[in-house]
Amino acid sequence: MTTTAAGAVTSPADFGPHVDWVNAPVPGTVAGALEAAGRFDRNNPVSLENIDAWYVLKLQEAAGPAILRFAGLATIAEVYLNGKPILSCDSMFEAREVPVDLTGQDVLSICFRAIGPRLSAKGPRARWRPAMMRSQGLRLIRTTTLGFMPGWCPDIVAVGPWREISLIRPEAPRIGDLWLRSSLSESGQGRLQLSFNAEDPIIEAIVTCAGKKTRLSRQGDRFEAELVLADIKPWWPHTHGEPILYPVSLNLDGRIMELGQTGFRRVEIDRGKDGQDLALIVNGERVFCRGAVWTNADIVNLPGTRDAYEPFLRAAADAGMNMIRIGGTMAYETPAFFRLCDELGLMVWQDLMLANFDYPASDNALMIHVKTELTQLLQANSASPSLAVLCGGSEMHQQGAMLGLPASIWNGELTREILPSLVTALAPDLPFVANSPSGGAQPFFPNAGVSHYYGVGAYMRPLEDARRANLRFAAECLAFSHVPEAETLEKHLPVPAVHHPSWKARVPRDLGASWDFEDVRDHYLNELYGLDPARLRREDPERYLTFSRAVTAEVMEATFAEWRRPGSTARGGLVWTLQDLLPGAGWGVIDSTGRPKSAWYALKRAFRPVQVLLSDEGTNGLDVHVINETSENRSLMLQLSCLRDGHQPVVSGKRELELGPRGTVKLAATDLFGAFFDTTYAYRFGPPSHDVTHAQLIDLSRQDVIAEAFHFPQGRAAALHDGTVELSLTRVADDSWAADISSNRLMQNLSIHAAGFRPRENHFHLAPGTPKRVLLTAEAGQEANALPSGYMTSLGSRRPIHF
Repeated sequence: MTTTAAGAVTSPADFGPHVDWVNAPVPGTVAGALEAAGRFDRNNPVSLENIDAWYVLKLQEAAGPAILRFAGLATIAEVYLNGKPILSCDSMFEAREVPVDLTGQDVLSICFRAIGPRLSAKGPRARWRPAMMRSQGLRLIRTTTLGFMPGWCPDIVAVGPWREISLIRPEAPRIGDLWLRSSLSESGQGRLQLSFNAEDPIIEAIVTCAGKKTRLSRQGDRFEAELVLADIKPWWPHTHGEPILYPVSLNLDGRIMELGQTGFRRVEIDRGKDGQDLALIVNGERVFCRGAVWTNADIVNLPGTRDAYEPFLRAAADAGMNMIRIGGTMAYETPAFFRLCDELGLMVWQDLMLANFDYPASDNALMIHVKTELTQLLQANSASPSLAVLCGGSEMHQQGAMLGLPASIWNGELTREILPSLVTALAPDLPFVANSPSGGAQPFFPNAGVSHYYGVGAYMRPLEDARRANLRFAAECLAFSHVPEAETLEKHLPVPAVHHPSWKARVPRDLGASWDFEDVRDHYLNELYGLDPARLRREDPERYLTFSRAVTAEVMEATFAEWRRPGSTARGGLVWTLQDLLPGAGWGVIDSTGRPKSAWYALKRAFRPVQVLLSDEGTNGLDVHVINETSENRSLMLQLSCLRDGHQPVVSGKRELELGPRGTVKLAATDLFGAFFDTTYAYRFGPPSHDVTHAQLIDLSRQDVIAEAFHFPQGRAAALHDGTVELSLTRVADDSWAADISSNRLMQNLSIHAAGFRPRENHFHLAPGTPKRVLLTAEAGQEANALPSGYMTSLGSRRPIHF
């Protein structure tokens, strides 16, 4: 690969003998190839939008007919074979195939033309202009907005063959336009539909799945079949059941073709009695959707491999997430993404790559591109049970509405008619949402339809706003500048926190705003703990980081406790975002190296399928909620204790519960105590008698604690204690140690730092007299026999606890 000035080279024949080539992996990007050659720094990126990039490959292939398949070229590309043009494309999101005749001495050349000049091209007049985008010309070009959103992501523009290039030899029989669809009926029957074209003579075609088979019928060149599978085991999101998959194969005259795996599920949207709801019904069961918005596995290389996806998606599943949203500001992912989500039991909310702009529905060329990419997306993934919701894009309705334009302008033909009709024709069983957000008096109001909820978060509303907003479904929410763990900062960002320019460059902000998302975090640090962030940062920087990690974790856990409370109007919430694009205090609950942040651990607690929650109902006291989302009966013991000074029990109670599948129960705390006690300190008859209430949920079959909850009637700051913490280590596997930790007082936000080891749980409250076992797993490169060592911190103590 080499780069030139825009337009300097018109064809491969124009290159001279002295060209500065670098090795360029495919799939890959120009930025990735330059980075590998030491010529590009993702932390200080140079512009790639105003240069041309040429890729050249000498094919080591025998002569004869073949097909060149380009799965994705970003974005304005010209393809040459032996110096002759064979393809031009101007969409990053479409796969293209070209039949060719090889000579045996062939050269494939691809020129990626500078996108910069195209951004100034004129088109139909826009009725609004998104402030977050630095180029309005993106509305007319089918490319990702990644790299064009200052304050949101680094200015790394997608250029190059970002998806694989294949050479396919004609084989008999060769099939095309293959569609594989799976569904589940209300009676529990699985239905597998298969269709394809084949010009070559085929005597018999048989499809097999789940031990059943059927022959395909033929009409002209089209083969079709429907295989009905009675009493099939359904695919479930992993929080509610098992994500069961079945292999599918096709027998063409004795030649077996493996078509991958599929699962059978039914997904519907329930709009509720008032028509304003948005609840996902999976296999007849209402599912509270929780998860995060996907960004990218690597902002430089834009990979589409299982290896690149797996660390992040597996971490999402490990945190109890059951939904991932691919937002309209990102890029389409490969079938490997969906296959992994199939296996992990993660549902996917898929936006079309349409975001914020006023896209002209009258532009026929643009609409053809959108239809093609939607068709290819569904054709590649229609058999993936993880694909649960298709959405017409992100914040197009919101942008127009927030500028005061009437609904007749922003709720236009594209999302109201064109896209719904396409989805109905291509995937009639797939729920479709017009835009995210949408619904209600204004598309961004959270009390109807799908919203982007930032009342708690960017708008710095009190935590109580999570209930007051009457949220229905948040396709994104709770954006914070999450501080990474010390290990990531020491290795990748070893600068003074907050005020150093390199630190601030990684903190997200809305373009043009006078504040950033670190200011949002500092607001809640003051609200929750009564501390002056600026003073704390100046006088004790490390303690400031400790509180900063704690505060975003606390806000997220408290908000989801409210939303998951039985009786809440909320049907789901997806955090903005799953992962960072660069190391730093970004939006991601996982940093860009794959290490979880404090918020990830908080969400892991908040998302437990079997859960206990505490809700402050003021003068109605403290309510205890127990949830069982699983398909099994659970025998549980609920214990509740109110503690004075973080250790002295004032009142306590317990109750055995038999909770059926998908069951919930609500209890007043006083029902467990047997008498009135001012658990919320609402009546204020005298001084407060306790500073924390601790709930434990014990699985009686295993006799272990499976969930905990804490309530602070006087606020979190009043319950900051410095106790005596003890830790002992026991080896439990070749790469794992168990840390048994106990304390004589409540320790808020106890965090473990052990170099070379990753804790299974972290940033948790430790109640007195309730030991916790935390698994420490060795990271890659750690010596096999190494004994974990490090330190623990808590909010109530200024001294680290070394071990």
